[in-house]
Amino acid sequence: MNNRKKWSTLRKKGTAAVLGMMLGVSSIAVSVQASLVDLNAVFQTAPSIVAEVPQGPEITSTTGVVMEAETGTVIYDKGADAARYPASITKLMTLLLAVENSTMDEVVTFTETGIRDVTPDSGNIGMQLGEQMTMQDCIYAMHIYSANEVAAQIAEHVGGTEQEFINMMNARALEIGCTNTFFTNASGLPDENMHTCAKDMALIVREGLKNETFRQVLSTVDYTIPATNLNPNPRELHTHQPLFAPESALYYQGCIGGKTGMTNDAGHTMVTVAERDGLTFIAVTMKAADLGISSADTISMLDYSYAWFQKAWFEQLAAAAAQPLEETPAPEVQEPVEEVGSADEEPLYQEEEAGETEEKTVVSSRLTELRPKLLIALAVMIVLTVILFAILVIKKKKRRKNRKKRK
Repeated sequence: MNNRKKWSTLRKKGTAAVLGMMLGVSSIAVSVQASLVDLNAVFQTAPSIVAEVPQGPEITSTTGVVMEAETGTVIYDKGADAARYPASITKLMTLLLAVENSTMDEVVTFTETGIRDVTPDSGNIGMQLGEQMTMQDCIYAMHIYSANEVAAQIAEHVGGTEQEFINMMNARALEIGCTNTFFTNASGLPDENMHTCAKDMALIVREGLKNETFRQVLSTVDYTIPATNLNPNPRELHTHQPLFAPESALYYQGCIGGKTGMTNDAGHTMVTVAERDGLTFIAVTMKAADLGISSADTISMLDYSYAWFQKAWFEQLAAAAAQPLEETPAPEVQEPVEEVGSADEEPLYQEEEAGETEEKTVVSSRLTELRPKLLIALAVMIVLTVILFAILVIKKKKRRKNRKKRK
């Protein structure tokens, strides 16, 4: 029985080694892909997925997407797969992992990892070394106030180490189906190697909406963090998402929450979730010049989505997908419903005049050329690991023989 346990341990170590090698090669691959982030890229809006539906509105944000939450169908696409820097919308993935891997009553004690980001140039709520809050308070501070130091502390608390949590973020992203995402921190602070895309962010939020706690946090406008062991004053939090704040002139009917972000390289990023007429749409815009443009673009995309797509269409689509493979007619598209929005109202901001710009397409041939090399590297890693594993087994057998000789 003792030998079986030892063999099991050895086998697990071999498996871990293989996985470690594979993750190492994957990290090289995503680093190469990150180099394809083009801050000046221009994208065209993709044609509608249904012939009877007009092409979506032109938006100013560099990239954007609208996804129907139930089926995951993308109905609006402007460079949705293009690599972008996420900024603070990264925290939506941190939120997902936190609610999936902890309980809200856990006590989080702030270490050097957390207070490291309490700086004038980093959004924070001024946490102190040794200060304690519940996981629930931490989650709301991170999501509503976008506190970077809290995101880092959540990462360390949940993952054991900050890096392990980042590994969890990337593994979970792969599970969800993200194909152009690589996280290097839990907050979204600038890092040239971190990137995602509008479609992947929509997929992450779609997954989050399946979790009741995630939905509750997402749909909270105000939250009060009570006094802590080192701070006698409560902290009042109010959403920064203009389409979600009831007092905002940009408030969008049916909006149930979202997240904004901004860094110099990322520009303004925004995620918005809206529910209306039985339909839930996830809208993502990335690299906008300012928050007003992010908001206006999101409103245009959502108005288009609710005007031209109805729940019956997606129900037919889901039913067709569940049937055996055969030629199935496309769901009928209803006439557009009454337009939503405020076209007659004065614009909330003035757009600057811009000259005509040539449309460019991001070419990812560099990555395509490197893929065979990466596969070869992966194969070599696996072969080396198998050899290492075999050596371990041989050494094990020799030890047994030596023990028998000694006896």
